[in-house]
Amino acid sequence: MLIAIVLGLILVMKLLSKPLPESTLGPEADEFARRVQEALNVSGYETLEEIRFSFRNHDYIWHKKEERVLVSWNDYEVNLTLKEIENSKVFKRGKILNRASLIDKAKASFYNDSYWLVAPFKFFDPGAERSLVETENGSKALLITHTSGGVTPGDSYLWYFDENLIPTHFELWVSIIPIKGISATWSSWVNKQDVLFSTFHKLGPLEITIGDLEVY
Repeated sequence: MLIAIVLGLILVMKLLSKPLPESTLGPEADEFARRVQEALNVSGYETLEEIRFSFRNHDYIWHKKEERVLVSWNDYEVNLTLKEIENSKVFKRGKILNRASLIDKAKASFYNDSYWLVAPFKFFDPGAERSLVETENGSKALLITHTSGGVTPGDSYLWYFDENLIPTHFELWVSIIPIKGISATWSSWVNKQDVLFSTFHKLGPLEITIGDLEVY
């Protein structure tokens, strides 16, 4: 019985999944990605020194220029040093702990959670490949594949935009989600120091809210 249920779930996931679309690499894709970033004010984003936000039960103080992040949840605080992760420190109620597993948890949480906030500003990160996809209605979509970096390199995201080049949603081909090509919205855009951020996403039945967003 259990085997039948598992096989049934695998079949459903295959039926719901979509293959990656054909896409075209090259300077046109790069130019399109730059125009999207300009619509969100990437220049302003690059000057930000600190971003604070909450995601589910985690709170983040991201010192962007210094590549340090204070990650807090429950009674734990982790001071992440992203370039030298081995120098990160873990505290519980102010007492220092030697817990590498909590550093790994904080790092994975930060990379995942911050992606839902700043993904459009990561189009030109090292290892990111940009290609264009022509949609059924003749508009352009942007396929971003992260070949390295983060926690799960190889993930791909197909971005769709409105007439002002503001992202409306993307489709995901990621290792942690078994249904390939599932769509997630990018909405509830807010202006923080003239930089645009999306603070709400809907992924199937799951609602993802970015809270307490402040930038400096």
